[in-house]
Amino acid sequence: MRDKFRPYIDLVKTNSNYRRLWLAQIVSNFGDWFGLLAVYAIIQKYSGSELLLGLIIVVKMLSLALSSPIAGFITDRFNRRHLMILSDVARGILVLGFILITTTELLWLAYVITAIQMVFSAIFEPAKTSSIPNVTTPKELVIANILSAASWSIIFTTAMAIGGFATAYLGTDAVFVINAITYMVSGVFIYRAAIPQKEMTVEQKYENRNPLRGIGEGFRFLKNNRYVLRPALAKGTYTMCMGALIYMLIIVAEEILMMGSIGLGILYAARGIGTGIGPILGRRIFRKESGWIRAIGLFMIFSGLMYAAVSGLESVILMSIFVIVAHMASGSNWVFSTVLLQRRTPDTYRGRVFSTEWLLFTLAQSISVTAAALILEFNILSIRQAIALFSFLLMLAGIFWLWKVAPNETIESEPVIEEFTFEPAGK
Repeated sequence: MRDKFRPYIDLVKTNSNYRRLWLAQIVSNFGDWFGLLAVYAIIQKYSGSELLLGLIIVVKMLSLALSSPIAGFITDRFNRRHLMILSDVARGILVLGFILITTTELLWLAYVITAIQMVFSAIFEPAKTSSIPNVTTPKELVIANILSAASWSIIFTTAMAIGGFATAYLGTDAVFVINAITYMVSGVFIYRAAIPQKEMTVEQKYENRNPLRGIGEGFRFLKNNRYVLRPALAKGTYTMCMGALIYMLIIVAEEILMMGSIGLGILYAARGIGTGIGPILGRRIFRKESGWIRAIGLFMIFSGLMYAAVSGLESVILMSIFVIVAHMASGSNWVFSTVLLQRRTPDTYRGRVFSTEWLLFTLAQSISVTAAALILEFNILSIRQAIALFSFLLMLAGIFWLWKVAPNETIESEPVIEEFTFEPAGK
């Protein structure tokens, strides 16, 4: 068993720059998920509206979507390490603003703070993901992404579970203070890391001095390189239905399980466990990267089947089991599509490609959550019927992917990704 984890242990032990980037992710992710339930609790406390609860998710996703194109341009044009530090500091200050929300009249602040916070997240996320190939060797890249996904899942699991209890027993103010501190600690880890980056040439910077032109060039790159476009579509296609299903877990915890924040913490913890285990098992089942595009379609169908089962359950234990299995598939989809994009995209385009992927993902999730919130708000379907509907749609999306997208996958003319030779900081 120890030998199976040896590559992950060796990566963290020997690669100090990846280790610092990884630790920054762990700390900031803990704060994100630890504080999320506190935001939900504030909205439920001062509104009690399912529509307003869904709206915070939509605001979050739309803010990410609208700022993603310019964020991608920025992360390709400027130093990604500096951008990540700036984003951490800004988000740490912003989350303290949630403490000011003490009445129904001030609830609008939650949406404004969330929107601005997500603008900085739109810069941080593509900068971080684009940096992973630059602090790892080609051999380490898959291991690094699996470890990042597994770590995200473990932190998601523990932070959501702890956050549910902390929100209930410590109060939201204490949770937001802890969230702010985690962003600052993340910034310190990134500050101590050496993150190389292939910068645009002087000619490229001049040609892309107009942000609109630079953004347009990124879109043209995707349009003209289908082997990059296919994995870039994977997360957005998946979340067109999965976004609604994850949102509806909030309602399930309240109306079916009758457990509130604690029930939601358990279900979200199950989601985290699944996304952590899934990529490890997925890589063992689908060993050849040439088959990963097809595997993504199979993952969609499988996740849909698992959530269809959730729609008919009442036990938190059984629900948790099916949620775990469903997100084993979604976690594999995330890692597979990320690695394919990192391998196939040159560094000078990587920020724009990942921000475009994030744009598609957030738009799809916003539409998905809005649709589910409206269906529930106006009692068009019950919560169980709505889960069954989106589960069926997710299976249809998987079938369409296998029919139209996967057959076009080839292994020809893949680009050569730049490799970096540098001495890791701290050695």
